[in-house]
Amino acid sequence: MESITTKNAIVHFNSKVYSELNTYIKSSKPSIIFILVDTNTHEYCLPQFLSQLESEDITVEVMEMPEGEDHKTIDICTGVWEALSEYEADRKSLLINLGGGVVTDLGGFVASTYMRGIDYINVPTTLLAMVDASVGGKTGVDLGVLKNQIGVINEGSMVLVDTSYLETLPPNHMVSGYAEMLKHGLIYDKKYWKSLVNFENMDISELDSLIYDSVVIKNTIVSQDIKEQGLRKTLNFGHTLGHAIESYFLGNADKTPLLHGEAIAIGMLLEAYLSTKVCNLPLEEFDEIKAGILKTFSKVEISANDQEIIIKLLKHDKKNSHGKIKFVLLEAIGKPKIDCIVNNDLILEAFKEYNS
Repeated sequence: MESITTKNAIVHFNSKVYSELNTYIKSSKPSIIFILVDTNTHEYCLPQFLSQLESEDITVEVMEMPEGEDHKTIDICTGVWEALSEYEADRKSLLINLGGGVVTDLGGFVASTYMRGIDYINVPTTLLAMVDASVGGKTGVDLGVLKNQIGVINEGSMVLVDTSYLETLPPNHMVSGYAEMLKHGLIYDKKYWKSLVNFENMDISELDSLIYDSVVIKNTIVSQDIKEQGLRKTLNFGHTLGHAIESYFLGNADKTPLLHGEAIAIGMLLEAYLSTKVCNLPLEEFDEIKAGILKTFSKVEISANDQEIIIKLLKHDKKNSHGKIKFVLLEAIGKPKIDCIVNNDLILEAFKEYNS
């Protein structure tokens, strides 16, 4: 696979990953290499990564954080910052983030802010991180249960996508990443959407090309609008309600937390329905979206009380401005529209349709 050049970085795939990494290390000569992992990637991914790393005489330090979205916090950042300081990291240090979206988001934020910025590289190990979280320079952490409220946009030096790490993933995490791939089709390319929803019993070797296409789509969008002033907002389809749902289930002790992709799948179903009312998305395309998503994602019970709280959480969405909640909706599959205003009664109607 050809490498993909982003605005300020480059994405390498599979056979090129470790040769490009080692070439980069030889040329940049970092003072110390730090590798951030979580408890899962420490066990399942780090040995493979270290076996390929050529660090010569450079000290390598491994830092481990707890696994899971509930640890994507400033407190964890503080622990990593303190570890960097304790190991005498300087501005020529390199941080390699080996993990899923939590590790790449948090690690990117830590690197972007430590000593006002050190170089970092993302090595995504989940499908979600490969197609979404590690590309585009968004870094950050949650504020309580509110998703990604604290962060900066700052691309690392490179992204290294080694799809063999997907063999370590449980099925539900593969499904979670699949939601973001479906989103890329819905907002950008109807042909890509159809190739995904008609793709049964996905084989890893064939999945590689679909991952590549997803990264191309995201990079095409991001490179035109790195600061998310317009076009990049389209990547938030399904995320206005999806993030609110994810936050609500994460912060409610009576609920089983949802993986990011599981919540976004619900958000895409709800926002596709809103699209039929606000943007005249054809009903046959709505039915196609509904069937395509429900083929893979199970429905989740969302009561009337849940709905009211979820709607209140919408006020924290990062696309909002001047007190107005703004959605990304669809005029057609592959044709998004940004900054759509939707009233609460219509949102409740969308939940009713979802529950039916």
